[in-house]
Parts: sequence; C-alpha cells; structure tokens
Amino acid sequence: MEQLHLIATSPMGLEAVVARELKELGYTDLQVENGRVNFRGGPEDICRTNLWLRTAGRILIQMGKFKATTFDELFEGTKALDWPDWIPENGEFPVEGRSHKSLLSSVPACQKIVKKAVVEKMKDRYGTEWFDENGGRYVIEVSLLNDEALLTLDTSGAGLHKRGYRLVSNEAPIRESMAAALILLSRWRAERPFYDPFCGSGTFLVEAAMIGWNIAPGLRRQFNSERWDRIPAKLWDAAREEAYDSVKDDVPLQITGTDIDPRAIEISETSIKRAGFAKDIKVSVLPVAKAKPQGDYGVIITNPPYGERLGDEREAEAALRQFGLMTLHYPTWSVFAISPSDQVEHYMGRPADKKRKLFNGRIQTDFYQFFGPLPPREKRHE
Repeated sequence: MEQLHLIATSPMGLEAVVARELKELGYTDLQVENGRVNFRGGPEDICRTNLWLRTAGRILIQMGKFKATTFDELFEGTKALDWPDWIPENGEFPVEGRSHKSLLSSVPACQKIVKKAVVEKMKDRYGTEWFDENGGRYVIEVSLLNDEALLTLDTSGAGLHKRGYRLVSNEAPIRESMAAALILLSRWRAERPFYDPFCGSGTFLVEAAMIGWNIAPGLRRQFNSERWDRIPAKLWDAAREEAYDSVKDDVPLQITGTDIDPRAIEISETSIKRAGFAKDIKVSVLPVAKAKPQGDYGVIITNPPYGERLGDEREAEAALRQFGLMTLHYPTWSVFAISPSDQVEHYMGRPADKKRKLFNGRIQTDFYQFFGPLPPREKRHE
C-alpha cells in the first residue's frame, strides 16, 4: 500500500493537541515539529484526516526537502521531484511561499523559480510547451527555513477551520479550529453542562456540540484533493460513510451561551441552525452579571472581550470583573478563558491551575485553566 509523507499543520502551541487527534484516529508514527505534525499514510488517509481533524490547519503532502542557498539549487531540487505523478496536464498549480532565516529571502523570486522548475518537469512528462491549468487545483508551497527548502502540495484548499456553518461573524471571532482545541484541552465530555457567557458568533457552542456528537468537522465542506486523479472518488465516499456512521446524535447535550449583544446572538443562532443544532443549543441575550448556567460540574469556556479586540478597555475590564464574580457562584464548575489580559487571575480571585501561551489570530494570549472538582463517579458515564 502506498505510503506518503503527510503533514498536519498546526497553530503554534497546539501541536500536541493535533498529535493527540491523530493518535486517536489510529496514526502512531508521528513526528512533532514547530507548527506541524508529520505522519505516514496513503491516499485514503488524506480523506480521513481532512474530514476528521478539528485542530489542524491543513493536510499537506511533503514532496521533497533539500538544502537551497542559491536559485540554481532551488530550481534543480524542485525539478527533481515527481510533480507529474500528482499534477495532470490540465492541473492548476499556483505556487505560494515563505522564507525565514534563509539566504533566499525574496519570496516572490522563490515562487517564480519553483513554478518554472515544475513547468519544466511537466514539459518533460507531457511533451507540451503550454499548460491550460483549467483542471483540479494543486497548490504548491515552497517554505524556506535555515536554508532548507520544503516543497509541499496542499490537499485541503481552504483552511480546515472553515467548517461551512459560519456565514457571518462578530467583530473578533475565534477560529473554529482554535475553539475545538481549547475544548479538547478542557477534557469536557458531553454528559457535563457547557456554557459560554461571551458566546459571540457561537463558535465554542457549535464546536462543543460537534465533539459531543462525534461529528467529523469536515463533513459539510469540499476539499481541493476531491478533484485529484490520484485520490479516487470511492476513497472519499468511504471516508464520508465512515464519518456519517460515527455520528452519535442520540447523546443529550446541555450546551448554552449568552451575550450582551443582540446582534451577536442573531449571528450565533444562524451558525447553530446551519450546523444542525437549533434544538440542542440554547442562546439568549444576557449580560454576564445575570448569567445563571444550570447544573453542576459544568465547564465554562469563553473568549472574554478585551480592549485590543473590541476597542473599549474600560468595558472589557468591567466584563472581566463580572465574569470573575459570576464564577464564584459555581464552585463545582471548571472555568477556561483565552485572553491577552494579565488581569484574568486577579478578577478570578485565584491563580490559574494551568496557563498555556497561544496566538488568537495575531494576538498573543494565555489560555487560563481553573479546574473544578471532577463529577462524582456515578455522574461520569465512562
């Protein structure tokens, strides 16, 4: 069976979460690096991982890796790779690039060299001087780090965070993949209540519901590699069938969200409905000071407002203070908040049990983790 070198890209700081997802899908030979997890698999694994990974950015095929300190080395190294094995004569193959700590620092120049090298390789295989590029899309990336070139093919297309349920969003939404990662880090399970007091566009709520019902996050969208000859349609059909068969939509959910902004609640209701959870997720307009989540041993996960994000530091500080006061009434609940503010622990009245440095978009944040007691054993349906 064909084995490919595959890469699941990851936001910085979440590589271990992506690796954990891959292990749970049955992949064992993993190498974790900054911003990526390397693993082995065949064409069918491209389908499965695109459909199932909640926290990864994209699934790439590593075409080659070599030292490149000159344009000649970049050209020859690229041309030596087996591009026509993947890209058909009518394939569209744009080149993207980035460079860090490398002599070849001009990204546009590197992109041009790679494109030229791939074209020359394609000419040799297909015996033609012109390529229409009107077929499937094969995005090539050249990534230079410390004078080493990594050449990849992107199997995903749009980033995997684009699930298909979110049409519009509020001013500063959290990415779906980041929301899923934070929920996985919280170890929340569907038998526990879940609440977001600053629910915004509802991303945490929908991602929790998808995890609770074991819904593959890529089920509602398409991927570039669905049009690739090397990945037959039957492999995608089989992967989707497996995903549909894995859904557990008979599990009762206790997922609620509130927000002070009526427009945010409208947006979250739209996303919730599009994701298929209109009857299972409850949202309402409510300030955090009046929040009263139901149940015991629940989990609060939220992205509180902050000045840099929404433009009013005084309002953001007041919301954080009210959030801290609200949580005092829920001693059995675990509380998780992602924020760039260094005042979260102050307003919570205690140091976090754990903190994790992450980037929410381009903003450096901490993921504050305040653990409550675990549910009594009879409440844990393990």
